[in-house]
Amino acid sequence: MLAQFLQFLFSGLTVGATYALAALGFTLIYNASNVINFAQGEFIMLGGMLAVFFTVSGFPLPVALVLAILLPAVVGVLLEKLAIEPVKGAETVTLIIITIGASLVIRGLVQVWLGKSTFALPAFSGEEPIQILGATLMPQSLWVFGVTAVVVAVLWYFFNRTLSGKAMLATSFNRTAAELVGINTSWVLFMSFAMAAALGALGGILIAPITMTSYDVGIMLGLKGFVAAVVGGLGNGLGAVVGGLLVGILEAMGAGYISSAYKDAMPFILIIFILFFMPRGLFGGKSTDRV
Repeated sequence: MLAQFLQFLFSGLTVGATYALAALGFTLIYNASNVINFAQGEFIMLGGMLAVFFTVSGFPLPVALVLAILLPAVVGVLLEKLAIEPVKGAETVTLIIITIGASLVIRGLVQVWLGKSTFALPAFSGEEPIQILGATLMPQSLWVFGVTAVVVAVLWYFFNRTLSGKAMLATSFNRTAAELVGINTSWVLFMSFAMAAALGALGGILIAPITMTSYDVGIMLGLKGFVAAVVGGLGNGLGAVVGGLLVGILEAMGAGYISSAYKDAMPFILIIFILFFMPRGLFGGKSTDRV
């Protein structure tokens, strides 16, 4: 029983870390612009697909991975410049529709370019499983855990110790006040889209050797990343990480102990439950109105 529980836990933490990276992407963009970017899942897909493409094209793995992170970041910047910036000040629903449209365009272009096949990326450090109390842990899962932990630490340092990070935080708290003290909020929005796309791509790269990748994997990964962000408290970085891990663990436990048929339904059951009892998420602040 313990071995089985640990197996499900390792599986849940692995995919949960990927959801956490996607949720952090949603959080970055939401804080900077109040935009919920439903193209975030396509950045995850782009990371995995481009990593496979560059690897097959003969690039060394480290170079392929760097390119597979940089190119989606460029796509994120183009999305902000070409689709979001021209309609600055538009209603939230309009912006959501624009990001969904961008998602469809990116997915369609990748489908035409790389086809509908499913691709596998080689594991970073072999596929010899590690045995822990009867459960099996793949070396790639350690990469997922380790890189996610490093990303969270780097983001914490960036937002708490650097001027650029503090400018992004100031913009998220009050955009007008940030502009009044000289912060370039357009640059903040530009940076948030680039960072969110890079985070998504990184998640797609890390998970590709475990789950494989194709042009349409971003749909569900993006939705689960959004669920993770909402469960944790939309706009809260710590909440995004905890929400991602929670969604991953619940999904794995539900598939293992109940039925794999309900695997994809579990995150959405969780979000209904959380929003019913805690409408602002696990780490969302209390809302107050000044009278």
